[in-house]
Amino acid sequence: MGELVTARLVLHPMTADEAERVVAGEPGDGAGWAPGYPTEGDVLAAKRLLGACADSGDPGPFGNYEIRGRDDGRAIGGVGFHGPADASGSVTIGYGLVASQRGKGYASEALRALLDFARAQGVSRVKGDADLDNVASHRVMTAAGMRPAGQDERVRYFEITWTE
Repeated sequence: MGELVTARLVLHPMTADEAERVVAGEPGDGAGWAPGYPTEGDVLAAKRLLGACADSGDPGPFGNYEIRGRDDGRAIGGVGFHGPADASGSVTIGYGLVASQRGKGYASEALRALLDFARAQGVSRVKGDADLDNVASHRVMTAAGMRPAGQDERVRYFEITWTE
């Protein structure tokens, strides 16, 4: 499984060894981390990846990706799938950046790349959500092409669907 490259970012598929280092908070040899990485969300995603690896093996392309800057290679956040596509071809995604890298369009850029990748893998629908007060995340999903799909008392839901 190769890296996904955008104009400013590299989405690096996280290995189990890298996930263990993220959980431990230890970058390891040659891994550059931006200040504040990993975030709590990155640690949770790494734990989910390790759980998937233990339960059913490497989730392959439907795992986690470290978001790295193309210019310096430092990890600035993460984006990924909560698991493989279900029987209807639907996946759920998540993403996040360290505080110092927010507001620069990186999250939308990374999410667009992940959406394009999911579509190329035959996925028919991608879902995501954010707390009602997380307007920045709502903007990220909208900028990446996702549309509001409902809300409850706590969360706004987004999705994008392809019918071809």
